[in-house]
Amino acid sequence: MAVEHPLTQPGEQTRIHNIGYRNYEGPRLGRGYARRSLYSQSLRGAYGLGRSVKSKVLPMLLFVVMCVPALIMVAVAVATKAKDLPVDYTRYAVIMQAVIGLYVASQGPQAVSRDLRFKTVPLYFSRPIETGDYVRAKYAALASALFILTAAPLIVLYVGALLAKLDFSDQSKGFGQGLLSVALLSLLFAGIGLVISAITPRRGFGIAAVIAALTISYGAVSTVQAIAFERSSSGAVPWLGLFSPITLIDGVQTAFLGATSAFPGEVGPSSGQGVVYLVVVLGLIAGCYGLLMRRYRKVGL
Repeated sequence: MAVEHPLTQPGEQTRIHNIGYRNYEGPRLGRGYARRSLYSQSLRGAYGLGRSVKSKVLPMLLFVVMCVPALIMVAVAVATKAKDLPVDYTRYAVIMQAVIGLYVASQGPQAVSRDLRFKTVPLYFSRPIETGDYVRAKYAALASALFILTAAPLIVLYVGALLAKLDFSDQSKGFGQGLLSVALLSLLFAGIGLVISAITPRRGFGIAAVIAALTISYGAVSTVQAIAFERSSSGAVPWLGLFSPITLIDGVQTAFLGATSAFPGEVGPSSGQGVVYLVVVLGLIAGCYGLLMRRYRKVGL
């Protein structure tokens, strides 16, 4: 609709356009709905669901790589009528730590780097969610994705053990211990991966930094532990395990879940040392959450 102003000079016109804005009169679902939506969207994105085929390849491939060794172990146990599984439930994640590290390195930056790079974080905080909602949703989503990745092969092992008619009570106990271990691992690895990824909007830098923190640190600590053990300094082996995320989890499950240590010579931490391990793990998880909150308070300004 065009209205000509009576005082305008010939050839000059003022135009008023009615573009039809209307107020939203539907239900207001609030913070809880927004938080759940962000969680589910981030969890789906961690496996490439709802994204391009290219985005699905790596997470699905890593998931298959995690489960294939468990399937092979189950097949061997059933075929040979073994009395026990080749690997304890609590040891499986330690053996497959490289795959877990690669998954965190690929999906941690994916969860947060795009929001930082395209500067969409302030839009999240405009209304209705707050900083804590965003951080908790992202943290919970990556931790859940990691738990799915690490728990799936344990389920394969457990079902295979029952099919092989192994002792039900022993297998159930081991399976429960394994689930507790990977749950703690998922919280720790997700926190470390998100903190590192939130530092830089460049995904490549985030991937390299996460690999260094999770995978390379394990190799370095394991090497130093082996040297200490060979030089008859076995007392230092448990303390060296405090400097790598996967050896921290190994120490906790050795001290409190009765797992066999993957340290050189199976020199795991004692109960007293295990308390130190547990305090360090819980402190790291809480510290990662706190750092994420501080980071996103600054970004959301």
